[in-house]
Amino acid sequence: MMKVIILAAGRGERLRPLTDHTPKPLLKAGNYRLIEYTIRSLVKAGFDDIVINYAHLGEQFPEILGNGHQYGASIVYSPEHEGGLETAGGIINALPLLDNEPFLVVNGDIWTDYPFERLTHITLATNMLCYLVMVNNPQHNSQGDFSLSSGLIQQSGDDQYTYSGIGIYHPDLFSGLNVQRMPLRPLLLQAIYNQQVGGEIYQGEWSDIGTVERLQKLIRTLNH
Repeated sequence: MMKVIILAAGRGERLRPLTDHTPKPLLKAGNYRLIEYTIRSLVKAGFDDIVINYAHLGEQFPEILGNGHQYGASIVYSPEHEGGLETAGGIINALPLLDNEPFLVVNGDIWTDYPFERLTHITLATNMLCYLVMVNNPQHNSQGDFSLSSGLIQQSGDDQYTYSGIGIYHPDLFSGLNVQRMPLRPLLLQAIYNQQVGGEIYQGEWSDIGTVERLQKLIRTLNH
């Protein structure tokens, strides 16, 4: 089974003051912290070899999550300096922990009922660099990110969807790049231009918990 990296290094500015004392993925909603829902779903699907990157208040992750034993997982950590390396930089920094094989990336600040079991059947075809899970556009990203045509992610198209923060990545996407502060989108756009990105659309529950309002909405939903 492929390894997983959960991206948890973001500062969470729009969730302040909550994130002044707690990293965004460790905020609680219902019975669990955001990242715990993800870990539990991953382990249930068989993804139990997990890397977590962290920066802001990062020492809280190993203090709370430990080595993953309580979840039936093995968790190791990829620390970054305060301020973080952004998404691509964080992945590049963690590559030595990901065994130079395709790996699953999951954003640490989402909540979803996505069945990760579906990804156990996905193998990146020759020359393919990514496989992205897309969702219907939320209100805060109404224009969407990409479209999907004949199984390939396209930059433009009639029906635009939002990238869920869930995807399978080949390490070759980051080939030759040094550890540095670097966003992911430019790398994705180049791979999409080269027709090296596949994907699927998921119609189930998904939310990017990026603001206090969205966190409160999730808490209300989970408490019902």
